[in-house]
Amino acid sequence: MNAVYLAKQKIFNRHGKLFAYELLFRDHEFGIKKFPSNIQATSHVVLNTLTNVDTNELLGDEGIAFINLDEHALTSGIIDILDKNRFILEILETTDLNEKVVANIKRYHKRGFKIAIDDFDCSVEMIKKFTPLLKYVHIVKMDVLAAEEENLKNVMAKIKKLGIKVLAEKVETEKDYNRYLEMGFDLFQGYYLHKPEVVEIDRYKDATQLIILNLIKLIKNDGATSEIEFYIKQRADLSYKLIKFINNQARFDTEVESISQIITLLGRDKLLRWLLLYLYAEMSNNPVSEAMMSVATKRAEKMEAEAAPREKDKAYMSGMFSMLDALFDTDIKEVMKGIKVDKDVTDLVLDKKGKFISSFRRAEHLERTYLKKLLCDNFDKIDITLLIYALELSSVHIDANEF
Repeated sequence: MNAVYLAKQKIFNRHGKLFAYELLFRDHEFGIKKFPSNIQATSHVVLNTLTNVDTNELLGDEGIAFINLDEHALTSGIIDILDKNRFILEILETTDLNEKVVANIKRYHKRGFKIAIDDFDCSVEMIKKFTPLLKYVHIVKMDVLAAEEENLKNVMAKIKKLGIKVLAEKVETEKDYNRYLEMGFDLFQGYYLHKPEVVEIDRYKDATQLIILNLIKLIKNDGATSEIEFYIKQRADLSYKLIKFINNQARFDTEVESISQIITLLGRDKLLRWLLLYLYAEMSNNPVSEAMMSVATKRAEKMEAEAAPREKDKAYMSGMFSMLDALFDTDIKEVMKGIKVDKDVTDLVLDKKGKFISSFRRAEHLERTYLKKLLCDNFDKIDITLLIYALELSSVHIDANEF
């Protein structure tokens, strides 16, 4: 996959000038094939906005954007990577406002984030649910299609008295726009004004892969724990699986309270190895990624065992990185671009030279010997058509006269 997608829809003020964008999940150029969970959709939008595209290019030099959030996103730590001056936290109307969520909303408000409520339909239930939060809210987005007009007028007037801006959402016609303008709305959004514009973002691999590669770079360069924590928090599922991993370690009986605590408990070397395994096990669409991970791990362990005491970590990393191009089906130079790991590692991975080359060749020879035996022992189970296809792709000439 060489591109990812998201959509942006313009929001205008009373004078018809651009106020902000709302960033929306899309998984292909024509819209949405399958909507994931809200936290996955939010992660997709945030990560691609911050990682795979220049934010200024997407929003303009001073542009701001609304980001949809539910209870999971509000407690995941993903908001911690956002610039409070560029992003407005838009709380979905379905959000479970439990004690922890409310505490986080208050915390983000105190930090200076602007907060909006999405799809406010002016019903008694909605008013009851969100009234305790209004002192922390800057914008209420009113669903003008779902709200009764009389309710809309009354509720809007009360909310405006609190100093909160009101946004008319789902404005479909010129007539509607003029009516809501006359009614006193501050901001406007809808198909009449601007249909969501799908943005295609070039990438060479998943944003999480970039995050993990940057994490590896930080760890190898003795980066600050706060920087490492920052990158881990960019991906909710990465944080979750890391916590799950440490909880499965019998020697740790401490209750985990933060990512920085995990980094301290786990240690950087073990974290580094876990990240390398995560790349293979979780981030590849390659159907044989699990088998590749086993081979890469064995290769790395053999190279590590042969290395001098001070070189063992570099040898292990060299072995693991040496198969990333096959795993992600891309040029290894693209995989390594921008992360600038140790020269001894790049010498082996990019140019197949340097102090680890002999160890690498020995490990590779053992792999070939093992796989050759495995192939011979299981030859009768192999589909001949697939074998011919593989040989042709490898430029191995098949001579029909030989059989």
